[in-house]
Amino acid sequence: MAYPQLTITFLGSGTSTGVPMIACGCYVCTSPDEKDKRLRSSILVKSATTAIVVDTTPDFRQQMLRINNKQLDAVLFTHPHKDHTAGLDDVRAYNFFAKKAIDVYANSLTEEALKREFAYVFSDFRYPGVPDINLVTIDDTPFVIGDIPVLPITVWHHKMPVYAYRFGDFTYITDANRVDEHEKEKIRGSKVMVLNALRVEDHISHFTLNQAIALAKELKVPETYFTHISHQLGRHSEVESSLPEGIKLAYDGLQVTI
Repeated sequence: MAYPQLTITFLGSGTSTGVPMIACGCYVCTSPDEKDKRLRSSILVKSATTAIVVDTTPDFRQQMLRINNKQLDAVLFTHPHKDHTAGLDDVRAYNFFAKKAIDVYANSLTEEALKREFAYVFSDFRYPGVPDINLVTIDDTPFVIGDIPVLPITVWHHKMPVYAYRFGDFTYITDANRVDEHEKEKIRGSKVMVLNALRVEDHISHFTLNQAIALAKELKVPETYFTHISHQLGRHSEVESSLPEGIKLAYDGLQVTI
């Protein structure tokens, strides 16, 4: 199957606290390297005609301004945690300039949280200037946004189901520590994969560095980038130099074309 050419921009590659972490003076948080300065994890997926953001983090406004992004057609949510949803209010700027609602795709669990946390957006009385969104409830059924095919993939964030997404030959996985065997089949054949790798030490709900490396090797994806990185992982240059061939650390502003 022929897929549209996609450009993926890493809007953020950090964990829920970001890097540097507030009030921390550790070796990583004091690094002068720009690749060690990580906003909360999110990506922008663009074709020639369509622009999709995966997760609106607390840094969404800053992320959009930093890359001077003028187009937004849809938002895809992975799960309801605040480091992935808190920036939703700022889509209203795109409402203003595009003069249209933004399509927002979420599973029922995330949809429930959005309606609770952003109740004013869904109120019968719409206060002037609130975000204008079309909330689309999704399950594991594939769909298309513009000319970009979207395949939801269920992964596990401890006991919480989280959606990863495959866009053509590109797969994006964040906030996971387990992928069931039948869902791995949806990933196989990808040319590029993004996978969370929080730190070296074990964690209850995220892949460690070694676990992420093992999964990348198992799935045989030729090009893999690690994201959702904490300051506990280490400095970018030192960690990346230790990784196997075909595996790299993502960083804010990185662009991948596929």
